[in-house]
Order: sequence, then structure tokens, then C-alpha cells
Amino acid sequence: MAAELSERLVELVRWIDPGPDATHLVSDVSGWWRDAQVLAALGPALVERFRPARPTVVVAPAVTGFLVGPLAATALGVGFVPAHKTGDGRLPAGPLTWAQSPPDFRGRRVDLAVRERSLGPDDRVLVVDDWVATGAQVRALYRICALRGAEPVGTAAVVVDCPAETAAELRLHGLVAGTALTG
Repeated sequence: MAAELSERLVELVRWIDPGPDATHLVSDVSGWWRDAQVLAALGPALVERFRPARPTVVVAPAVTGFLVGPLAATALGVGFVPAHKTGDGRLPAGPLTWAQSPPDFRGRRVDLAVRERSLGPDDRVLVVDDWVATGAQVRALYRICALRGAEPVGTAAVVVDCPAETAAELRLHGLVAGTALTG
């Protein structure tokens, strides 16, 4: 089943040329969200390896993390905590815990925040995202966990496109290797 899901994920990715000033193609993963079978299988596939760690909550960054995070949380039977980014125009009210990522694949540093009341010392956190290229946002989320006293148990991603050392450091498991995608 996992191999079939991985194959289908690869089939559904499209690459778009954003225009003459672009330096690279942009991935379009909207096919994942349109395919009911993929949507149903994603959550259970993402969390399977992490069940023995007994996560108590799933944390995922905006924007596409807000799609895969709840799928993973539902598959585990735990809650979901969104990690908001500055600039997305939708920062929640109330006290927030912030961390800044190291530079990402575009050289940007991203500020991420979670509501303080949503994450605490008794939490075992599974970080979930759709695509991990550098691990920068995952590192910021692990920092937030540390600041809140929570324990990150690992990271699940649909696509892993980072060096093996980074994946090992972040306890990262993915469904598709970035090298399997053409673009």
C-alpha cells in the first residue's frame, strides 16, 4: 500500500514554469488534494512509523502543513496545533511562542509561532509538513517545542528533499524522495 501511495504521489505532481524571470520550475501538488484515495491514505501513511513514539499532538507550519497536519492528527487520534508564519496575515490572538528558522532553500528566514496554551511540557510532538527541502522550518518548530518544554518525537513529510544527514538529525521520515520527482 505504501509503495502504491508513493507512486501515486509522484504521478500527481506537476511542474510549472512561473515565467521568464524564474530561475526554476515550481511544484504543483494540488493533485494530491483532489485525489480522494490519496487524501484518505496520507494521514495514516505519514504517522505509521511514529506510532510507537506515542505522539500527543501534531504541529505543522502554514500553509500546506495545515492540510497534512490535521490528516496526520486524525490518523493518530490526537490534536493539531498550527504553526503560523509572519506575513500570512492570520496571526492568532493571545500569547505566542516564536522561533526563527535558519535560512531555507531560498535563503529566507521564516518566523513561526504557536499559541502558548496549545503546547506544553507533557506533549510529545510529531511535526508534519508536505515538503522538507532544508529542514529549516522543522528546526524552528523543534525550537518552539524546546521553549514550551515539549518533546519532538520526529518529523513526517510527504516529500523528503534534504540531505541524509539532515533527515537523520531531524528523525525525518517521508513518503517520497525528492529525487523521485522530475522537474
